[in-house]
Amino acid sequence: METPQFDVFEEFQTEDVMSYNHAKLIYRLTKSLGKYDEQYDILPELEFELSHGRAKPDVAICQLGKANWLRDVIRLTTPPLIAIEILSPRQALTDLTDKALDIYFPSGVRTVWVVIPQFRQVTVLTPGQQEVFTDGTLHDVQTDIQLGLSDIFKE
Repeated sequence: METPQFDVFEEFQTEDVMSYNHAKLIYRLTKSLGKYDEQYDILPELEFELSHGRAKPDVAICQLGKANWLRDVIRLTTPPLIAIEILSPRQALTDLTDKALDIYFPSGVRTVWVVIPQFRQVTVLTPGQQEVFTDGTLHDVQTDIQLGLSDIFKE
């Protein structure tokens, strides 16, 4: 009897595809935001179990907490103050805006930053508005965090 042939392919979610620029931006964002380490927790690639779904922002800015080195937490249930999402090479922009509108904002996230590396742009979304930054200093009024775009998009 002949064994049936199957086409085998690997399934993946596009948001899980990491690239060089994506990784470099995560590093530069967390490094630049490090000056706020005494005020906020700056947490890259941490998963959240939120009231409107599960999400893993590239960088989350949260209320300052205490680490319990004996008992770790896999998924936080308290929403971040800011969720930073970096557009991946094979990802649609609507994936990120839908996540903001359907998961982040209804779950209590105040601000979502959408980073578009190809345009060296950060769009700051709040439930009622959006503001696009392409140079200078991004100022998040919700947290008073400021970020120089030249620091993250330098060659």
